[in-house]
Parts: sequence; structure tokens; C-alpha cells
Amino acid sequence: MTKLIVDGIEVDVPPDYTLLQACEVAGAEIPRFCFHERLSIAGNCRMCLVELKGAPKPVASCAWGVRDCRPGPNGEPPTVVTKSAMVKKAREGVMEFLLINHPLDCPICDQGGECDLQDQAMAYGVDTSRFHENKRAVHDKYIGPLVKTSMNRCIHCTRCVRFLAEVAGVPDLGATGRGEDMEITTYLEHAMGSELQANTADLCPVGALTHKPQAFNVRPWELTKTASVDVMDAVGSNIRVDARGREVMRVLPRVNEAINEEWISDKTRQHVDGLRLQRLDRAFVREGGRLRPASWGEAFAAIAARVKGLDPHRIGAIAGDLAPVEDLFALKLLMEKLGSPNLDARQDGSVLHPSMGRAAYVFNPTIAGIEEADAILLVGSNPRFEASLLNARIRKRWRLSPLPIAAIGPRVDLTYPYEYLGAGPETLSELAAGRVPFLDRLKAAAKPIVLVGAGVAARPDGAALLALAASLARDVGAFAEGWSGFGVLQNAASRVGALDIGFVPGEGGLTALEMATPGTVDVLFNLGADEIEIAPGAFVIYQGTHGDRGAHRADVILPGAAYTEKSATFVNLEGRPQMTNRAVFPPGDAREDWAILRALSDVFGRRLPFDNLAALRRQLYAAHPHLARLEEINPADGAAALATLAGGRGEVGGAAFVSPVTDFFLTNPIARASRVMAECSALQTAEPALQAAE
Repeated sequence: MTKLIVDGIEVDVPPDYTLLQACEVAGAEIPRFCFHERLSIAGNCRMCLVELKGAPKPVASCAWGVRDCRPGPNGEPPTVVTKSAMVKKAREGVMEFLLINHPLDCPICDQGGECDLQDQAMAYGVDTSRFHENKRAVHDKYIGPLVKTSMNRCIHCTRCVRFLAEVAGVPDLGATGRGEDMEITTYLEHAMGSELQANTADLCPVGALTHKPQAFNVRPWELTKTASVDVMDAVGSNIRVDARGREVMRVLPRVNEAINEEWISDKTRQHVDGLRLQRLDRAFVREGGRLRPASWGEAFAAIAARVKGLDPHRIGAIAGDLAPVEDLFALKLLMEKLGSPNLDARQDGSVLHPSMGRAAYVFNPTIAGIEEADAILLVGSNPRFEASLLNARIRKRWRLSPLPIAAIGPRVDLTYPYEYLGAGPETLSELAAGRVPFLDRLKAAAKPIVLVGAGVAARPDGAALLALAASLARDVGAFAEGWSGFGVLQNAASRVGALDIGFVPGEGGLTALEMATPGTVDVLFNLGADEIEIAPGAFVIYQGTHGDRGAHRADVILPGAAYTEKSATFVNLEGRPQMTNRAVFPPGDAREDWAILRALSDVFGRRLPFDNLAALRRQLYAAHPHLARLEEINPADGAAALATLAGGRGEVGGAAFVSPVTDFFLTNPIARASRVMAECSALQTAEPALQAAE
């Protein structure tokens, strides 16, 4: 540790700290524009100037290391002053210089009210300017459908450039020119290609980059802010939902070091228009082949008429990828009351099952634990699009210290270098047999990770492939003292929670794919399952939020509430329970799904044993206590799960691995209803063709 005196306060800090960090430890506030804790140091803006005793001029505290500070003449600790007249004058000069070319268009700027330049100009600036030259003009650039440019405002802090190059790994932005001719651009004015690109608008301190879908729509002081959790993938990114009245206006990230740090994917951020488009806001009943609006009573009566007197084994239930734990638990209780063993939340046909042990279907290394890994094997997965923030964490680990990474499956750009071993199960078999050199690197690693994609478990030979991957993980020591290195990369927000509560077929029950085939069931409850094709024949009751595939197939539609419209529990791919909070109310007659199921149970004469959400959660927590421990990961017996998986039998097929996410922007009904996501999807599809043409 190194001693420093900051504004008369003596502090001990690590020698690798910068002066800026040391000053903050002492409680001093240091203004900055270019510095960001998660990006490399640029030292561009000079707003963080402080006085270092003995230095001939103010120093940039973001770029000056504590270890570079010389002690006083008598060996006393280095002294830093952050509030002297010299510092005040220096900061005023820097602010005056930054405002030379700034257009001062705060009244029409979308950054207004959340702008670092506004705040710091008020705190550290002066009320006059000595410059009378014409302001420079910079043409706005097209950089995609998500980020709007107003480059006259740019102060060249290069945060956006560094984020894309370092965190996202897609260096689309850079600088051309020098001095006042310098411009931030994509060079050829094409759309940025990163799935994390909209974070650049959050990083921009002056409003040069803003969020295009929200342009001129709202001011921050008009919004009600609600902490929530993302459901666009299984990562469980922590978000803040900002709403005005009954409409969600935007989604922003919340800091959670264990999960998403302070980033979110573009789909998480910009799907919000899909929350209000194509919504189901009333019940519907199919008559004469056409759906007509109906009252709740009519819809319930139509369902009761079909269920009455039916053999319980001819009734089934399928749950979708956005169903929270409470709704799944209520549907499971209803199926138990009806006496049916046919229920499943694995609409992709996955063979993962609670009987295998919890460690068999969660990501055991944890997202933060990736930073401790020293070798990674990816099997049948494209984490960049299946779990963007997890992929960003792998890239972060690679940047800290390059480590051996290999992939078996689709050859894709993961934003970091990796060794491509092969496309299919044959390569996995050869690796497990020791005929691929990368096995030696896995065995030599103290903390290896074997990451298996959810698409592997959804194949017809999923059990055999999981057995092969588990045997490999066991051989390389993936589970050791203090380390759990085998993990399944789920891509559905509801999947881990559904497996936790046992939302799988009972004894003699049918799987989701079996229930979707003709002649297996007569009545099918569909809780938001829009990724599965249900064959004609069964009477389908669809509970969901959007007019997607499930609603088109339904005979009765019961409108549900989206994740922003209810308090609900989701378990992320690590096995970490998290809770959303209601930001707005559902539209029209839509209700929370557990409440619909509770009312429906009365119609059946099989009343569910709860009348409100609190009573439902008491029963849920009594049956599954770990779900009550929010933000905690319940430890799982990894060795036992590996042994169970390794005992799986079956023939390994020859088909190459494919990622279950074929279109990153259109993976669920909310995203498919979004015009912004449709534009991003079209651009993503067209980009390879344009590159080929060039």
C-alpha cells in the first residue's frame, strides 16, 4: 500500500491506483469526461486535473499513477490538492475550451437532464467565453438504427471508440483527421455490427450519441423508474424500466458486478416498442374458424365445456420461454388438480431434467467466475447471440490475460480469437478420446470451463452428447475443490426456474414435442409457448401477451401480462433467483397469468389454494426454499450431476451443431412485435450479402 495526502486526508491505496482513484478513496470528487472505470485510459479531456505538490503544472489524475508520485523533500507522503485556486482555474480553462465548438443546443438535445457536460459546466465552468470564432461543423453520420448522431456536440472523449474496441470487440468506430478536423466515424458510414452497440450512447457524456428509437419522445424527469430484470435471454441482466403513464418508454442497465456489470444487449434495451404493439388486451373465442372478442365468462365457459368429463391423460400443458416461476407453479398445481401428468416447459425438446441434478442444467462456473478460468471449451454454442453479456465476460477474461479457448460447433465471430476444432459430434468424440491436442491444454488448466449450448441438449441425440461432454469435463477436472467448471448455457429466461420446480412430465406424461403432435391430447394449455408448432386437432387455450404463433393456433385466448407489468421471479442461467417489479399496468382486460389460472380453477371446481400473490409465493417457497433467497446461487452437487449425465446412453448422430438462436433480434414474441428489432434483424440479414457483394 502507498500513503498519500489528499486535501489534508491521509489515505492508503494500492500502488497500481491512479491519482483519480486515490482521490475518490479520500472522498474527493473528480470531474471527468473521457475516463471510465471499465475502459482503458485515454487522458483526452483533461477535466480531471489536480495539483500534485512538486509538479510544475496540474496533472491529469486519470493517467497519473500513484507509484509515479515522488515523496516530499523530507520523505513525507505525496500531497494532492483537488480544490486549490490552480485547480479551479485549470478546470475552468478546460471547460471553456470544451465549449468552444459545442453548439449549446440543450433545449432540443435528448441528453438534456442526464448530460455530464451540463452538470460539470454548472459545477466547474465560468459564465463567459473569450472565443468569438465560428464554431466548427461536422456532418452527422449514419451508424445504424439504434444510435443517433449529433457530431457537432462531440468532444472527442473516445469512450465510444474504446468501448467497441475493448468491451464489444467490434471496432466499428474510430477517429479520422487531427485537431479540430478530428471526427468520430465508422469510416464508410455503415451500421455498427455489435449487439452491444447502444451502450455507446449511455457512455457518451455530451449527447453526440443518443438512442435513436427514443429521439424527441421523452424527458428524463417525466419518467417513473422501476428496478427490474431482463428476460430477453437467460443471463438475467439487471435493468431499470422507465415509464411514462401506462407506457414503457425505455430500458436502461443497472449495475450488477456479478451478472451484467453495467452493460445490456441491444435487444434488451430497444425491444420496448414491442411491449405495446400487437398486444392481446381482451379474451377471444374461436367460432366458425374465426376468433371473436369475448368476455372472461364466455372464454371460461368455453374452456370448461371442453375439459368437463375429459380423461386427465388427454389434457396437457406447455409453458414458454418468458413464463415466470409463479405462473409456472400455478399451472403445475392446476394440472395436478386435474390429474394430468402432461406438462413441459422444454418446448425445444431438451432432454435436461431435474432428476439429473441442478448442476446438470445451470451454468455452474457463474458469469463472474469466468474471470477465474484458464481454459474454455465451447460445445455447440454461439454465446455471442445466445448470451451476449456472458460472451462479453469471456472476452474480458481473454483481454486480462489471453487463455486457450476452443470451439466445437458453428464457425462464427465471437469477438475474441479461439481455436476452431470442428463442427459436430465427431470432433467432440475425438477430443474426449484424446486425439485432439487441445485436450492436453484443458487437463493442464487449474480452472477449466466446459460450456455446453442449450441446442446440444435439444437434439435427438442430446442425452448421448451430454454424456460425452460430461465425461470429458470429468476427465479434465472441471469439478475440483472450490471450482465448478461444467455449465449449460441456457437461452430461455424461464428454463432454469421451470426445471427447478419440476415443470416436466410426470410418470407416464408426454413431453412438449409429443403434446404438439396430432392425436396425443384433446385439450392443451399453452402458457406463452410461441416457439413450438402445435398440430391441428387439440383444443388450445393460449395465455400470452402478443398475437404471435401461439395466439394464431389458439381456440381460446386469455390475455396475460408482460414482465414489465407484474412482479415475478425468474431464475437466470447461473441458478440465481431474481425478481421483476411492476412498472406499468397491463393493457385492457389483460391480467397476470397466475390470477387467470386461479379464476379458471374455480370454473373447473378444482380451486387452487391461494387467493393472492403473497399466498402463492408462500406455497412456492415452502416447496422450493431456494427460490426465496433472491440474488443467491443455491450450491449444486456438481460431481453427482456429472456422474448422472455421463451415464446417459444412446447413439451420437453425425449432424453438425447449430445454434438455437438463428436471429438474435427476433427470439420471442415481444421482440418479434417490435419495429426496431425488425429493422435490426433485416440489417443483420442484409449485411453478409453486402459484404459478399463488396
